[in-house]
Amino acid sequence: MPAHPQGRECGPKGATKCPVLTKSTSGRRVPVDLPTNMTESEDLIQDGQDPAQSHTYPRPLAKDLPVTGAWQEGDPEGNRQFTKVHPERSFALEGGGVLEEVTMAYETWGELSPKGDNAVLVCHALTGDSHAFGEHGEAHPTPGWWNGVIGESQGLNPNEHFIVCINVLGGCQGSTGPASINPATEKPYGSSFPVITTRDIVRTQAAVADHLGIDQWRLVVGGSMGGMQVLEWGIMYPDRVRALAPLATALAASPWQIGWSAVGRSALVLDPLFRGGDYYEAEAGDGPHSGLATARAIAQIHYRSPNSFAERFGREVVNPKSIYGLWDQYQVESYLDYQGEKLVRRFDANSYLVLNRAMDLHDVARDRGSVNEAVSRLARVPVLTLSITSDYLYPPNLQTEIFEAVKAIGGECTHQIVENGNGHDGFLLATEDVSSHIAKFLEDISA
Repeated sequence: MPAHPQGRECGPKGATKCPVLTKSTSGRRVPVDLPTNMTESEDLIQDGQDPAQSHTYPRPLAKDLPVTGAWQEGDPEGNRQFTKVHPERSFALEGGGVLEEVTMAYETWGELSPKGDNAVLVCHALTGDSHAFGEHGEAHPTPGWWNGVIGESQGLNPNEHFIVCINVLGGCQGSTGPASINPATEKPYGSSFPVITTRDIVRTQAAVADHLGIDQWRLVVGGSMGGMQVLEWGIMYPDRVRALAPLATALAASPWQIGWSAVGRSALVLDPLFRGGDYYEAEAGDGPHSGLATARAIAQIHYRSPNSFAERFGREVVNPKSIYGLWDQYQVESYLDYQGEKLVRRFDANSYLVLNRAMDLHDVARDRGSVNEAVSRLARVPVLTLSITSDYLYPPNLQTEIFEAVKAIGGECTHQIVENGNGHDGFLLATEDVSSHIAKFLEDISA
């Protein structure tokens, strides 16, 4: 699928860190970067860079990058709506922290039925937000991240369902997070923002449901970090859900996931411009861009699969006439740089740390005795879990564990497997298959 909307420019002329596809000499369709008659050193000089200093980041990032990609009060709201969580009191967190004020941003599609029985909660993943469906624009820099699953004639049809997606607590697109103003200091929380957990996120979502007049969700669905929220909804609020669909996720964060996360977070905070998390007063272009871009590049590798990289990039180089420089690039490197810079423009470095850590802390059994005791609460309702065959981050055996845990309690669970080569991101990219499985699940539980 295209890496950016058709017709939108994403880089200077002659350079395409964004992988615009072209035909290579080998016949493979690959992205191109520098004009073929230009060496990397000449490219750096043209951009005003000193080639001798290019080691500070393998490929210079754009100079106009914002210090944070967080939505700020006064920015265009777009389709966002807002509500405060229990404004009469502070919000205590599972880990012991306290937030004096909590605001949640959310979007909705469709209408709530008179009986209030058609509400669906869509939970987003690590770098997602409330814009699960719709077009891009001034207020929403990217199209809906689940277009193709949500929409007319799709698994989640706004003509039939009242669909809600909430930017998570700790996020950066309207909900309270590290880039938000701390009422005690009138400055961004930054490094003072407390550690949160998936359970804290779900409690804030329950408050949004109260605000919307939703007593019970027909379905709570999401993948990856979103799937963690789905599981916690079933355990924490079993009477408020009629069905659950945790996709491409796990009952607990695995050592494999935690290891990848730790390396990404370390790469981010080692950027000197991270400034210990208090970088919001810096000028544009002077934020922790290299750290966040590197963390994203690391993640992008395990979000995809070896085969997807081999088929898309092979060993193609950016410039066949310039391959012996230390930072001359293969096309896969250019792609990872592009993904990193793209995230910097729409996300916040502190939010990345906070939410990434929340994922590591995910464990349905924590302080609940055992997995069986936790699952016995969510097993009261039908469950759909789904695997992507090439997922290396949350491999299919982790969804099999969910299936077997629910069945062991005597619950109803369906486990679907999607043949897709895009790795973990398959739950976002294999929209036709994911949509059809959700539609079939809703049809079955309604029969």
